[in-house]
Amino acid sequence: MHKPSKNVSRLIATTAIAATVFSAQAPNVLAVTQPHPDKELSQEAVQEQLVVEDVKQLDNGVMLDLSSDQQAFIRLFSEDMAKVSILKEGEEEYFSEAIKKKDWAAPEFDLSQADNEITLSTKEITIKIKKEPFGIKFLDKEGNVINEDYMQNGAGYDGEKPYVYKKTDKDEAFYGFGEQGGLELNQRGESIGMFNTDAYAYQPDTKYLYTSIPFFMGLKDEKAYGIFFDNTNRSYFEMASESDDYYYFYADDGKLNYYFMYGPEIEDVLDQYTELTGKMDKPAKWSLGLHQSKWEYTAEDIERVAETYREKEIPLDTMHFDIDYMDEYRVFTWADKFGSEALHQKLDNMNFHKITINDPAVKKDPGYFMYDEGTANDYWAKNPDGTNFVGEVWPGDSMFPDFSKEEVREWWASKHDVLFDKGIDGVWNDMNEPAVFDGPYHTMPLDVTFGEDENQRSHAEYHNLYGHDEAEATYKAFEMYKPNTRPFVLTRDMFAGSQRYAALWTGDNVSEWDHLQMSIPMNTNIGLSGVPFVGNDIGGFAGRPDAEMFARWIEVGAFLPFSRIHYDSDKKAAVKQGQEPWSFGEEVEDISKKYIEMRYKLMPYLYNTFIEASEDGTPVQQPLVYQFQEDENTYNISDQFMFGESMMIAPVIKEGQTERDVYLPEGETWVDYWTGEEFKGGQTIHTEAELSHLPIYVKKDSMIPTREVQQYTGEKPMENLVFDTYLEEEATYSFYEDDGATLDHKDGEYNITNFKVERKGKHIEFTNKNEVTGYDTEIESYTLKLNGENAPKKIKAARSKYKEVDSIKEVKENQETYFYNEEDETLYVNVPADEDKKVKIQFKGKKK
Repeated sequence: MHKPSKNVSRLIATTAIAATVFSAQAPNVLAVTQPHPDKELSQEAVQEQLVVEDVKQLDNGVMLDLSSDQQAFIRLFSEDMAKVSILKEGEEEYFSEAIKKKDWAAPEFDLSQADNEITLSTKEITIKIKKEPFGIKFLDKEGNVINEDYMQNGAGYDGEKPYVYKKTDKDEAFYGFGEQGGLELNQRGESIGMFNTDAYAYQPDTKYLYTSIPFFMGLKDEKAYGIFFDNTNRSYFEMASESDDYYYFYADDGKLNYYFMYGPEIEDVLDQYTELTGKMDKPAKWSLGLHQSKWEYTAEDIERVAETYREKEIPLDTMHFDIDYMDEYRVFTWADKFGSEALHQKLDNMNFHKITINDPAVKKDPGYFMYDEGTANDYWAKNPDGTNFVGEVWPGDSMFPDFSKEEVREWWASKHDVLFDKGIDGVWNDMNEPAVFDGPYHTMPLDVTFGEDENQRSHAEYHNLYGHDEAEATYKAFEMYKPNTRPFVLTRDMFAGSQRYAALWTGDNVSEWDHLQMSIPMNTNIGLSGVPFVGNDIGGFAGRPDAEMFARWIEVGAFLPFSRIHYDSDKKAAVKQGQEPWSFGEEVEDISKKYIEMRYKLMPYLYNTFIEASEDGTPVQQPLVYQFQEDENTYNISDQFMFGESMMIAPVIKEGQTERDVYLPEGETWVDYWTGEEFKGGQTIHTEAELSHLPIYVKKDSMIPTREVQQYTGEKPMENLVFDTYLEEEATYSFYEDDGATLDHKDGEYNITNFKVERKGKHIEFTNKNEVTGYDTEIESYTLKLNGENAPKKIKAARSKYKEVDSIKEVKENQETYFYNEEDETLYVNVPADEDKKVKIQFKGKKK
């Protein structure tokens, strides 16, 4: 099922006012909750264009007096990033809660004027401002147009609605936009809306989902730029949906305020955007393991499922507690069985981490401490007449904390001791759109207010920020009660910048093949929106998968940044099917175990990929275009993705499919992970893919750090680190290591070791050099695994000669040894971690 045209989407948004679906059957899209109807722009208004009347130079740009009593500010935040604001005369420039960095050192720039043009130039970009009619054009340092206003309409206000029209070329591609439905990666031609919505059982053509991130990238002539529309009101993006000549974005209200950033590489754009809105934290290692969850697990179910994972030796790190653990859905309470010391002690003894769900709605219940304190301190969202807003959610009539107030966020954070005292390790924020069962369009009326006096905002303006501020409050709880522990907050509602506080799961998806397929472009576009830590409910939340669907989904799920099996209540399921790996029979259990173990084996690689994400915004699950933007064949590939820097995943996502085509991007040699067969990039190959087979390809000249499989992270010390190496000429890896749990890395307690494997004629050299040595490592040796090599003649480091042994196990356990597996032409070499000499592997002749 493909996303419909813009007109069909608008029909859906207008007519889909029904309550949330509660059926296990595949729901009709018209039953999915959607917000109030879209507000369209007046075409008469957008053609009334502004004129520049006066120019004033600023220390970082220009201020322009415009017609209609408006002003424009074009400020240079760096050599390749600018902020554009159009305001009513006298208004202050705007920064939403999304912005992390507000103070930027002004770059050097030149300012010049001609009769009808103002020019700002840095070393990287040039901004040309047309005076009449007012319009902006961005050029690169060679003078090529990167992005420009569409001058028939330009930018300005339609009443209270800010808008910007941009010119586009027919081959320009668009990515990002946060969480969007649909089966395609490239969002060109789409009509996109952003208003966080509890869209239970959404479909690929559902327009409004849980998360709003008004940031996107354009890719034109192999060069990338980004635009962040910093407006928290409901916003719209018509991405060449009306014409191949232009696209435009606008909002229901608020100020016209956007940031432009130039790459030309996609990774450069993302690095700038996440410097502006914030990077994710370095994650706790345990949070990268597999998670298991179900709505309406009993306390006995949680214990039984946890025990079964351990008995079957299927790796798992975390058990989740859904809303049933609360006392009649009162937040920060425990029902007797779920709060029992015996249950928590058993989970702790089995080395499980524990996560509890948390909802923002507080039961209206005099005598309940949360209600009493919130009422006494005036902490609730208000009706327009100043009375407290009351809406129905799981506990019945409920109050809603006004998270826009810092004191409310502090209060909310302080209540988490009720959870942490039970040994809870992470908090899962749900229902934070905010969802209101008896509210119009399943949320609060738009005239409900937050804040007070000059800080008062309507729900219409604050809606998309509600979950963002709740995530900050939850994050603060860790600072209060677990001050040297890495926070783990999971949310289904975000705005731009929420990646500073939380990971994202994509809400109540459905056990349908379309949803498995949709998860790939959805996650990769979210990754391109600055949120690396993202995942979907494996197997689908609403409905139930059959064995084939679950097998295919767990194969993908093992390679999600956030990997969790989570499913809906049995009360809503026609088939009472469990969604644990063993629920589908022995074959699917074996498939599940195979790929879950693979995730745990790859944990050093996965953790290092997250470290990179925390430093420069790199997505963990990447669309191919992220690494291969010079290859136009990658621009629209929606059913393959890169898992980190080196591994490409090409899953089966259609029912009954046992083979598929795989595109191998140009400029690389690709190796079949399972067979070792090599392929030149720039071609499409055909591969078999029986139920147990996930096609995986690795870039040549890659080093992939791996370790032994564990049943949970931290079960065993990592004494031997294996580098799975695919060598052509030279492969390098910069390996980061810390304790994976505390904030001690901020005090320098981490290591960075640089590894290189280089082919030199008839021998290969392996070197490792310490760049940073602030952490007391447990690593005693490295195993260099060289795939597709000849048998060695001899191996030595300086005068120390390595000994040949008879098995992989033996070589990993004994330093200065090697083993050659003739069957798969793989060489294993164990190098002491403190080896400071080159390890030379000599062969009889050159590689075959």
